[in-house]
Amino acid sequence: MQKTLLTGATGHLGGSVINYLPKDNDPASIAVLSRHPDGETTNGFHERGLDVRIGDYGNPAELERAFAEIEVLYFVSSSDVENRLSQHENVVEAAKKAGVRHILYTSSVRKTEGPDTVLHPIVDAHKQTEDWIKESGIAYTILRHNLYAEVTPLFMGSRDQLLQSKTVYLPAGEGRVALAPREDLAKAAAVILTDPAPYRNRTLEFNGSERVTFSEVADMLGDILKEDIQYVAPGREEFRKTMQDHGVPDDAIWMTDVFSTGIAEGEFAGTTDELEQVLGRKTQSLRDFFRATYA
Repeated sequence: MQKTLLTGATGHLGGSVINYLPKDNDPASIAVLSRHPDGETTNGFHERGLDVRIGDYGNPAELERAFAEIEVLYFVSSSDVENRLSQHENVVEAAKKAGVRHILYTSSVRKTEGPDTVLHPIVDAHKQTEDWIKESGIAYTILRHNLYAEVTPLFMGSRDQLLQSKTVYLPAGEGRVALAPREDLAKAAAVILTDPAPYRNRTLEFNGSERVTFSEVADMLGDILKEDIQYVAPGREEFRKTMQDHGVPDDAIWMTDVFSTGIAEGEFAGTTDELEQVLGRKTQSLRDFFRATYA
């Protein structure tokens, strides 16, 4: 039986992948990477009989030790945008030295690449990491994720905020986005990890089954909340100024502006149904997702 290691196991995505792996797997065949030798989450992994490896993306020596005897590596991209590139290089180099045979990497969808594109500060690290993995000689499966459906409350506001403003206010224009619920992305990853061979040396684009505008999302929210929710699409400068005037942190403004503009420019419209193919079904309906999130 192959030995599989999951990074990001203490996060929402990696933790869900573990839960979707077949229950008849020998727990000892599943390893998880944790930065903390002691802690509630790490102790929980031990209790489930999982092989806990200690390592940090910023520490190459730790990573090489953690990847020893690992055949398949589920590599969740770092959330540390500032240091992501160097961390990812550490992971790929450690995997090479440890003899990992297959890497599944969680990347990002995009329509365009290059320094002049709005998503360049985010996408460039993913592109470079994909290149490093392909150049490493290790078999790979690149999983290009569309935006998580779970990020939309961060962009649009909480239930109470929406009920107060009755407005979805984003510079997303009438661009479409194929939002993908995180649980469906996790389930698909578990399917591939169970039998990686058919996905060897492939790049898959994981889009949600619905391609919606935020005008349509506002209509869904209006039905769910029993209120008239309007969609307002300001220009980028107006959006940033309005958010600053409301005391929103600069990092949050930047992130929402970049992703919303990417949506407006068609970067997340999604043209493939490869996520459906792996799952064998459509992804969770967005109406159901928003009902569970906002009702």
